[in-house]
Amino acid sequence: MVMVGLSAREQQIIDMLQNGGEISVTTLSDQLGVSSVTIRSDLRALESKGIILRTRGAAMPAYHPLLLEKQASCREEKEAIAKAAASLVSDGEHIMITNGTTSALIGRYLLGKRDLHVVTNSSLLIPYARVNSNITLTMVGGEFRASAEATVGPAALSQLDAYHVAYTFTGTDGFTKEHGLTTHLTENAEIVRKMCNQATKRVLVADSSKYGKQGFVKIIPLQEIDVLITDSGLPQSAVEEIRAMDIEVVVVQ
Repeated sequence: MVMVGLSAREQQIIDMLQNGGEISVTTLSDQLGVSSVTIRSDLRALESKGIILRTRGAAMPAYHPLLLEKQASCREEKEAIAKAAASLVSDGEHIMITNGTTSALIGRYLLGKRDLHVVTNSSLLIPYARVNSNITLTMVGGEFRASAEATVGPAALSQLDAYHVAYTFTGTDGFTKEHGLTTHLTENAEIVRKMCNQATKRVLVADSSKYGKQGFVKIIPLQEIDVLITDSGLPQSAVEEIRAMDIEVVVVQ
């Protein structure tokens, strides 16, 4: 699985971790034919991108292999979308970010913001909070689903009742004018719906490949979204239709 923006050696490391789980620095050094100092430098770079986690003398994937595959899809578009989403956030704000590969990337572009409070059910945000002391991260409790790197269930829903935020940023498995935002997971629909309800503004971050797709479970109608951030692959006719629903559409290049 090829990921955009990585060196050839970084890609080799990702492939090895995906196949073997946790691997020692010594093993990586021996198999790739470079020094342990070089491997540690590569691992620091990969950790800063939220792709891997460093442990004592070793490294492991930051999240489930299925999510690595999803993150690799439309990687450049997702990065641009996440950067545009982060630009909406001002210092001192409280926001929510739902689980998902596109929404998780927003965390990378919050670096440099000050006094932010982020509420999330996604463990993918933890690496970004670890390197940004200006972010207070509230992880919603509940039942952990490794395949989604997310917490779900009644405990998570109950905790969210206590919060109100300026923005909720959410991804989706698919969106259409007729069926709104949809997902393949019932539990995920419940928590994303709740997080959207707790925000003044709801921002959908979705690359154009999600348009026209319909998942198993409806999350919310499209007209309940305030802002859609997507890429230039979305047909102009769809952009105009969505804007006619009084939704701000931001198209990134």
